[in-house]
Amino acid sequence: MGEQRAAREAGARHLWAIPLFLRARGCHGVDLHRTVEAPNRYKLIVTWETVEDHMVHFRNSADFQEWRRLVGPHFAAPPQVVHTRSVVKS
Repeated sequence: MGEQRAAREAGARHLWAIPLFLRARGCHGVDLHRTVEAPNRYKLIVTWETVEDHMVHFRNSADFQEWRRLVGPHFAAPPQVVHTRSVVKS
């Protein structure tokens, strides 16, 4: 179990295909978090200029299809996607 996690994290930049996000229209950054209480659960946080940049431009791109091809086999379940807006930042 730990070996799989280490492999995922070691290959995160490649496996999670971070460059595919970073070159997308409106992408301002990508952050991958591992959950402390559930070490096999990860949260991918992508900062988009607009929801449309994510849901229309990226989701309809060849880069999105490539990302799904690379990471899809590693998902235990389909990812849950939510869009948030910062209301307080320190």
